Amino acid sequence: MTKDLLNPIKISIIIPAYNEEKRIGRTLERYCEFFGELKKKNLLDFEILIVLNACRDNTLGVVKEKQKKFREIKYLEFKQGGKGFAITQGFKDALKRENDLIGFVDADMATPPEAFSDLIRFSKNYDGIIASRGLKKSAVNFSFTRKITHKGFNFLVRALLGMPYRDTQCGAKVFKREVIKSIVDNLGATKWAYDIDLLYKIRKRGFKIIEIPTIWENKEGSHLDLIKVPIQMFSSIVRLRLIFSPFRFIVRAYDRLPEKVKIHNL
Repeated sequence: MTKDLLNPIKISIIIPAYNEEKRIGRTLERYCEFFGELKKKNLLDFEILIVLNACRDNTLGVVKEKQKKFREIKYLEFKQGGKGFAITQGFKDALKRENDLIGFVDADMATPPEAFSDLIRFSKNYDGIIASRGLKKSAVNFSFTRKITHKGFNFLVRALLGMPYRDTQCGAKVFKREVIKSIVDNLGATKWAYDIDLLYKIRKRGFKIIEIPTIWENKEGSHLDLIKVPIQMFSSIVRLRLIFSPFRFIVRAYDRLPEKVKIHNL
């Protein structure tokens, strides 16, 4: 996990947050305590960067309160919403500092810190490490509806885009600094296809990505609309497939349509 005992590897952990006042506090406590113990043993150094996007609750207040206890916490606040936008802004900010690794994880702690640390262990031999809920050794607690949505989305990703991964959407990923630096200015803000766009562009540059089993638990308080989301997911994949093809002009034409007739949610 470390470069050497004198210069432990440093990671920036980005947490996008939208109206997470009820969950972000516990997540920050668990992550800071877990990685704080590793830091005390000089096994690694870390920072946690929360990126608040269009929050209308007291998420910022909770983050500021935890920041008093854990000096590793940093935050950014934006009026613009969107998880993809938040992660990209987090990438850009993390690159201002000397981090060896840059990763992101969801605010609900569906991925516990112990599972996230597993990603870091593979960073010596790979450029990107992604947590996967689709592998046999993964310990996953899915609701039936979410399981069907997950499998259907993954099937479309593999069929339409030729992606080799069993799970592109798990909200826990880690990359080497040079990987993020090479693609950060070319990332789109597409909501459901953000992770796919990210992985596609990283693979296109020849970087090595490994998918590893993870621990993941479905959390209460999700903002997902399980009626609208499958439609938006499907349209996001189709959109991305067109962008990566000679037919990208169709996307440009679609973007000129009135917002009220669009089903794709940027």
